[in-house]
Amino acid sequence: MRGPVAPPQVPLAASRGEVFADLVQDSVERLERRWPQLSDIDFVVLDVPRLEGPEEMWNDEAVPLGGTVPASEGRRGRVVVYRRPVEIRTKGRDERAALVHEVVVEQVAELLGLTPETVDPRYGED
Repeated sequence: MRGPVAPPQVPLAASRGEVFADLVQDSVERLERRWPQLSDIDFVVLDVPRLEGPEEMWNDEAVPLGGTVPASEGRRGRVVVYRRPVEIRTKGRDERAALVHEVVVEQVAELLGLTPETVDPRYGED
């Protein structure tokens, strides 16, 4: 018998990247209720951050979990969440979902020039 183990609509068929992207989208949807202007921001998942130049180095504690790209002429603002660094720091879906939300809140706060607690009053309670 050949073919997929499960039909595409079943969660078993989702890749790790797709599951992670769903966590980011869930977090964004939670925040959009309070901050409708988030519809003007692109949310992107990348596997790992890129070093900008040969002099830039990271150690285990300095690898970024997310980043922002401010809006510029003709380009929307962007929030980036790095999948592998988040996955490495978490065990299980619930812990991963909490860290993803924390990263999204921090990056949205930076992009909007607000504190994370202003973006989500429950920030830091987990």
